[in-house]
Amino acid sequence: MTSLRTFQTEIDQIHHREVAKQRAQIVADRAKADKEVKKTHSKGHARKESTEVPDPSKTAGKEPIAVPAVSGEGETALSDIDERLQPLLLSRIPEKLEQARNLIASLLTRNRGEYVFRIGAHPTGARLYAGEAATEGEGWQGTPCTVAELDTIIQQTKAAVDEVGGQLSTLFESRDDHPRAALLLRLPPPDVALTAEVRCAVVGNVDSGKSTTLGVLTRGALDDGRGRARVSLFRHKHEIESGRTSSVGMEILGFGPTGKPILPQTAHSNDPETIRREKLGWEEISRQSSKIISFSDLAGHERYLKTTLYGLTSGSPSCVILIVGGNAGLIGMSKEHLAIALALSVPVVVCITKIDMTPANVLAKTVEQVSKILRSPGCRKTPVFVKSMECAAAVSQAFGKERLAPVFQLSNVTGEGLDFLRTFLNLLPASESDTEKFISDQPLEYSVTEVYSVPYVGTVVDGIINSGSIKAGDAVLFGPDSNGNFHGTTVKTIERKRARVASADAGQCVSFALKRVRRTDVRKGMVLVHKTDSPPKAVRQFEGQVLILYHNTTLQTNYQAMLHCGAVRQTVRIVSMDHPQGILRTGDRATVTFEFISQPEYIKEGMKLLFREGKTKGLGVITRIL
Repeated sequence: MTSLRTFQTEIDQIHHREVAKQRAQIVADRAKADKEVKKTHSKGHARKESTEVPDPSKTAGKEPIAVPAVSGEGETALSDIDERLQPLLLSRIPEKLEQARNLIASLLTRNRGEYVFRIGAHPTGARLYAGEAATEGEGWQGTPCTVAELDTIIQQTKAAVDEVGGQLSTLFESRDDHPRAALLLRLPPPDVALTAEVRCAVVGNVDSGKSTTLGVLTRGALDDGRGRARVSLFRHKHEIESGRTSSVGMEILGFGPTGKPILPQTAHSNDPETIRREKLGWEEISRQSSKIISFSDLAGHERYLKTTLYGLTSGSPSCVILIVGGNAGLIGMSKEHLAIALALSVPVVVCITKIDMTPANVLAKTVEQVSKILRSPGCRKTPVFVKSMECAAAVSQAFGKERLAPVFQLSNVTGEGLDFLRTFLNLLPASESDTEKFISDQPLEYSVTEVYSVPYVGTVVDGIINSGSIKAGDAVLFGPDSNGNFHGTTVKTIERKRARVASADAGQCVSFALKRVRRTDVRKGMVLVHKTDSPPKAVRQFEGQVLILYHNTTLQTNYQAMLHCGAVRQTVRIVSMDHPQGILRTGDRATVTFEFISQPEYIKEGMKLLFREGKTKGLGVITRIL
């Protein structure tokens, strides 16, 4: 019997191998096309072509300044840069100060306009995450400094950041025995098209407080304990009446260049009607923001699990925020959602809500249960209880690289713990900065996750650019349709967070208005690619390696289940399997041939898949297209 952890490692290896193979193939095809162009054109034109071949994304990493430090991984590399900066900023020599300014400018441009600068000696990550007090001699890292030196460094850093047109804000500052601080250096983006975005999926059991927590985070007004904060988030009348989310709700929280959240002017009003009516538009938030956090408010009820699963697989979130009610604990669908997040290898953040109304002994029991489950062999994560700004800033930087699960204890009525969560979200790296998942220098591939019909505009599709880039007015192909064909159209306009943009790059979540396309011709799961002579091929049958996570009895040939693979969601049938007995039980793994029931889809080797039917669940990876 294969363990989930071993199988996930194998899945990741297959995924990386297939993606590398596909990228190498595209590079080879490009080189071949360039060769042919050179042969057919004149020498002068060929020379011009050769000067244009080098890719700026490949030469960008060859700048001399600060490269070795930036390209290093983990906490040590970042602390090396911080230690190099401090003596330069303390120096009175103009050349040294100029060097420090150049280094700060280089750091900001390389890290997408954002850098957390830590000054002084800090507690080590292990001690800080465990909540232990560092002793005088041990448990500290970095160069110690005095209060006077701390003030000088902050002052000089502010001058350097102002010079490059950025903003500085203090995340935390301590002037006790070990003077230290963490500063957020941020460059405002030139326009909405370049604003950093972090996608978070919010999951948890029914009545755990998901919509209320989002309402408080994005609107600024605290809850009254009776669900006032969540009303503005609901999209349907029946949701307002029952108080339960049944659709994938989208909310955004913007942070300005100084790191302050962008909230409506009426954030502190007590009138529910004013709160519902007076809310900032997405365009306004996008215009003022240097970073946008996009929340997908997913359904908690068991009957909407299909919707929740689709939100997790198609939205490609940077992290999953698991909301746990302090009074109820990790029950019902919370465990299901946690299992899905772990199966998809998405980092998890836990928020324990309702701490104001939960008795101390019940809350202690919930905290113990959450810690136990996170540390269990199935999760193998280290829970980090965030109770200070210093811890929130440190864990946000190490969160993706290490197996950490930050745990926040919140009250939406008193506001306790919300500042720590906002700081953590503000410092998370942008979703589009994941270069393994999203590649700009590859051909365009855009997954459709939503389709709308907008009056006086026409058909509008919403989704994520997996690779490449696109401009308004580009000719594209969309498909596959029920026969596996692709059709041509033009992208009339592009919007990002409801603000008009001229172009969009890999990793961004954008909407396109399509020219002369009926609403019925487009569906979820389709892809958009640039118009070429050879359109992509639609797939009816494919082979995949799968692990059965749970099944009551046995799986046999012709078994049908709902498959989730990126933005694709369709029923599949098992055509054949290589298991010696010809049946699969819980914990078994095999190479299985699947067939789509309704229509062919656009999928690629190396894509992760999840299939379910009732309580049956399976995880796998596509190994071969048939």
